[in-house]
Amino acid sequence: MSDRPSAVRRGPWWARTILAAALSVCALAGAVRLVVPATAGPHGEPPGVRRQLAFLRSALDAGAGDEAQRLFPEGFFFLHALYGLSWVELGTREPPGERAEALREARWALERLDSPAGRAPFSAGLVPPHGVFYRGWSNWLRGGVLSLQPEGRRDPAELRRFEAGSAAIGAAFGAATSPFLEAYPGQAWPVDSTVAVASLRLHDALLPPRFGRTVHDWLREVRERLDPRTGLLPHRADPVTGEPAEVARGTSQSMIQRFLVDIDPAFAAEQYTRFRDRYVVTPLGLGPAVREYPEGLDGPADVDSGPLPLGVSLSATAVTLGAAQVHGDAPLAEALAGYGELAGLPVGTPWTKRYAFGLLPIGDSFLAWSKTARPWVAEVPAPPPASVAWWWRAPLLTVLAVVGVVPWLPALRRSRKARAVRCGGWRSAGGRGGRG
Repeated sequence: MSDRPSAVRRGPWWARTILAAALSVCALAGAVRLVVPATAGPHGEPPGVRRQLAFLRSALDAGAGDEAQRLFPEGFFFLHALYGLSWVELGTREPPGERAEALREARWALERLDSPAGRAPFSAGLVPPHGVFYRGWSNWLRGGVLSLQPEGRRDPAELRRFEAGSAAIGAAFGAATSPFLEAYPGQAWPVDSTVAVASLRLHDALLPPRFGRTVHDWLREVRERLDPRTGLLPHRADPVTGEPAEVARGTSQSMIQRFLVDIDPAFAAEQYTRFRDRYVVTPLGLGPAVREYPEGLDGPADVDSGPLPLGVSLSATAVTLGAAQVHGDAPLAEALAGYGELAGLPVGTPWTKRYAFGLLPIGDSFLAWSKTARPWVAEVPAPPPASVAWWWRAPLLTVLAVVGVVPWLPALRRSRKARAVRCGGWRSAGGRGGRG
């Protein structure tokens, strides 16, 4: 009878102790993830990316592409394209004789883009066929596959398809009244045309140049149609005139800044600085993040941006890591990567690594692609002035320290009271003994 109340009292105490220990371990793990470098810059291989790609390949084999397609219109396409592009990025970091795995996986992804499932969302009646989104990204990946092959030993069929695809894109821009071609009937997003034009620059870097005039004219027309509020390429444009139809947004800007450096490094540097100044923020003072809309303006979330807590888009934040890296902005790239390691809840094994418990493989594909980012045509630019303070981790580490310590405070108070009682008892006992 006397033992049962004691056991009941001990139960909650042990539960509180286990909870406190779990919170402390999580806080310590978070601090380690925040401090250990998560990116290796545009020349090294970032830690964990090969394990990410191993997870992605298993997810794709299990139908993740079809699942992503149910979430948004380009889900199947994007998941395979980013998987292939990440392998190209890794392959270009390896000696030519050690690129077999990267070439095999990138080709596999490209075959999936060329399949009926890859083309299904896109209209064959557009110019170029299937629209500029499909053509631009496919051509970029096809050029990447060729870049993994030694010059003079490139697959002739792949070479012909790249040349034909580039010619179709070039002809479409030459015939258009707008620098922003349609991705879907009656709809044009400037980011899609940016990818397509970058693929023309890649063509001229790999093969005899033929699209210099097309690129020059595109840049001139783009400069005449910038978003008046931000001075950046707009998020959406009129498909006939190219005039801005929607303010620049973080989800598209983060990609535009990734590709623009390979089109015109000087214009890209100007655009990147504008983007960083207007969209990169530190909500609540806790780490850098990227707004979907420029500061001072709020708008609705959509399937591309995801939820917008405090105006921040997690997808834009992840992709901006790659944009910062191709612009030589190491402080911002490292900060975004470190923040992602903390907030992304990565789960690793010796063979795989996944973020957010692997619930959204499309997020893993964007992160892998961003961590491996570097220019394909241009040189890595001189770093811009740093926008991230060296002590940016301090507020987050302080929060983690509080999370790790606060659960132990009740136990410390109980221990202090118990010592005080014991000390009081000893003093009382000593006093009685002295009077006796």
